[in-house]
Amino acid sequence: MSEEICARDNDPVRLPVARKSSRARTPTEIRTLARSHTRTAIKVLVGVMRSDDATPAARVSAANAILDRGWGKAAQTMENGEDGVLQLIHRIERIIVHPIQSDGEDAGASD
Repeated sequence: MSEEICARDNDPVRLPVARKSSRARTPTEIRTLARSHTRTAIKVLVGVMRSDDATPAARVSAANAILDRGWGKAAQTMENGEDGVLQLIHRIERIIVHPIQSDGEDAGASD
């Protein structure tokens, strides 16, 4: 145990980096900062994807992230389950897009 403590005592001490400003960043500033690291992030993802030492799950996750950013996320299919979610979406669409039907009847009226 004492050897373990001594080994830790020899480790370099890492002090927190002083911040330039204590003010909170706006979402736009955060987005801009994150986007400035895009090239590095993509290189890291490609490195993980190509790494033989990475787990298959990590490689697939990196590959998916690259594809999502390059081509957009795959379209998700919606199933019309018993809860009628798809029917509700179609009804909302009719009300918004076609508020008054050709016969003068309100599209929001009960079916």
